[in-house]
Amino acid sequence: MTLTATISQEHWRQQLWEAVSTGDELAATDTVFDALDRGVTAESLLLELIAPVQRKVGEEWAANRLTVAQEHAATAINDRAVAALSHHCADGAAPPLGRVTVACVDGEWHGLPARLLAEVLKLRGWKVDYLGAQVPTGHLISHIHQTGPDLVALSSSIATRLPTAHATITAVQATGTPVLVGGAAFGSRGRYAALLGADAWAADARDAADRLSHGPLRRPAAAHQPIDDLPHLADQEYTMVTRTRAPLVRTVMSTLEERFPAMREYSDAQRAHTAEDIAHIVDFLATALYIDDVELFTGFLTWTAGILTARRVPAHSLTPALAILGEQLKDFPRATLMLTQAAGRLTGARSVIASDTRNTV
Repeated sequence: MTLTATISQEHWRQQLWEAVSTGDELAATDTVFDALDRGVTAESLLLELIAPVQRKVGEEWAANRLTVAQEHAATAINDRAVAALSHHCADGAAPPLGRVTVACVDGEWHGLPARLLAEVLKLRGWKVDYLGAQVPTGHLISHIHQTGPDLVALSSSIATRLPTAHATITAVQATGTPVLVGGAAFGSRGRYAALLGADAWAADARDAADRLSHGPLRRPAAAHQPIDDLPHLADQEYTMVTRTRAPLVRTVMSTLEERFPAMREYSDAQRAHTAEDIAHIVDFLATALYIDDVELFTGFLTWTAGILTARRVPAHSLTPALAILGEQLKDFPRATLMLTQAAGRLTGARSVIASDTRNTV
């Protein structure tokens, strides 16, 4: 890539960022088509312009420089820019390479990564059925029976959807259809994809399209159940934590005020946010138990501590919450070990975050 091309791409990215961050849909669409007219390919626009800008949207929200409403508006504008580009580039003249169903796991509302994949596959010559965000597994299976795709591409950004993704993967494979997965939920280098029995994993849309250009995925083996992939689920710890989620959250909330007196001064909104944070902690603990990986849980808590710090909320309130959860789950050895390890990791992470904050203020 030439220096001129690099500067040009940075120019387009900056223009698109300014448009989406200020809610200017017309300017965003104009930027995309200006770049297209000046020779930037549609695939590059999707993956080297829109995708990086969308990542920045998420980063700015995490740093508390965009509100939730601004983040939603920016995402919607990016999505509409993708739609406009798709309509402009639509060309059904050539016979398709095959048929692909692209969908998000049920409960996964981040649909843009899957949308980008669908558009790249269309550009590469595939017939694509894009089903969007939050696709219930039963509806996905019905669609497969009706259309007979060559494969299903399944996307998820939220790790707590991994148990649902696993059930969806096995259900799709039971129809004889291979499954390619992608998205942040499947971990660095797709570490959870093989664990959950997926037939293939792709790092991004271009990687997925390149993978499919080398030939079709192998048809899945005989139907199986999720527990066949994850025999540790026999201990029922995941099931019990999931079933007792609501009472666990209530118990932590009621006990936390005694151990963290600052909570007594919280507003109703702050209490509601705290309850949401605790619910997320329980959800990530359950997911870590499902895949038997403490790193998923500790990584989430470290990320949460950074988010709280950016919002000037005391992150050290997480430690007593973990202790209370440990007391409630003392009869579950895997959960207890994860909570103990996470508390230790969180203490170290808070020290780093505090140091970084002092150095940047």
